[in-house]
Amino acid sequence: MLTHDAYIWQREWTPAVIDAMRDSGAAIRAWHVLAAQTDADGRLQVFHPDRAALRMSNKPVLLVVRIDGQLTQWDETKLLADTQALWHDWQSSGVRVAGLEIDHDCGTARLPAYTHFLSALRPLMRGATLSITALPAWLDSSALDALLAQVDESVLQVHAVRDPRAGMFDDTLALHWANAYAQRSDKPFRIALPTYGSRVSWDANGRIASVQSESPVLDSGDDSRELLAMPQQIAGFIAQLQRDPPAHLMGIAWFRLPTARDDRAWSLATWLAVIRQQPLKNDVLAVAQPSTTPGMLDLLLRNPGELDAPLPTRVFLPPDCTLADGIQGYARQTVRDGSNRGTLSIKRLQPGLLQAHHQRIIGWARCAAQGVELHVEP
Repeated sequence: MLTHDAYIWQREWTPAVIDAMRDSGAAIRAWHVLAAQTDADGRLQVFHPDRAALRMSNKPVLLVVRIDGQLTQWDETKLLADTQALWHDWQSSGVRVAGLEIDHDCGTARLPAYTHFLSALRPLMRGATLSITALPAWLDSSALDALLAQVDESVLQVHAVRDPRAGMFDDTLALHWANAYAQRSDKPFRIALPTYGSRVSWDANGRIASVQSESPVLDSGDDSRELLAMPQQIAGFIAQLQRDPPAHLMGIAWFRLPTARDDRAWSLATWLAVIRQQPLKNDVLAVAQPSTTPGMLDLLLRNPGELDAPLPTRVFLPPDCTLADGIQGYARQTVRDGSNRGTLSIKRLQPGLLQAHHQRIIGWARCAAQGVELHVEP
């Protein structure tokens, strides 16, 4: 049976983060906590997780040190000293620190230098677990074997590793990468899976202008797209791993811990349902209600269920609706049936989720009758 870890990547430990830890703790083996990140000079900038909350959870904690993947060089002596100081500080915290994880999404050309850093760091750990995150792009590098030889375990990231236009997650590719990775080393590993979505924008030249995930950013792009990991797809992928796990696979490391204030993450209930392999039902309803504009109807989606549900592909209007349009990711579409007059519908432009007990206005319509019945296409 695969076990489940979770990344706590939030820099600010709000009450929502602590509540999510408490409510999900029974399903989680260990926390991977972002503890520090390099600055432009390659020195560690330390964060301040809530140690009292971590102690109360009584879960093993892996301290994560993020080394910026765009950092082409660093002073190894200083970075080792910074990392050792961080490690020693946490040893006296009363938290169940189980090991150190280095997150360095570098290009393959930097793998030998990364390997040298890990070989120097390992003796400083004095036998504690040393792990890293790994990228599928490294599978083509002959330097990967030497890198993995320096660590006790690793986490293979299979989401958000390609051009964003290709989407957040591809289950077929992820399974291929996991099996290929298992052939490169006999060390235990986990697979990192997403619980979140992002809004990616591109400028007129096709370059990424902004990525909005956990925190709002200024969107200056000319083209944008919502990327989302769908719970049903992820649940199916995990079921496949359970049936035929790659060699040395220990479990899943979820990125990131969902909280009630994270608008682009799954709800906690949905995440736990995926972990527990519970059925994921689609309870989304489409309704029309009088608008504040006379003669107009607002078109709404409602999710009365306990789990997040995929947004419907289309919402069909009755024939007596003569005008309509969509908003918030939906647009008007006319469905022709062979006659001169088509049926109006509101079509989803991009995939998305409607969280449990939430509703969303997706458009408006002008219809002859006020009692309008809407039909949805999943």
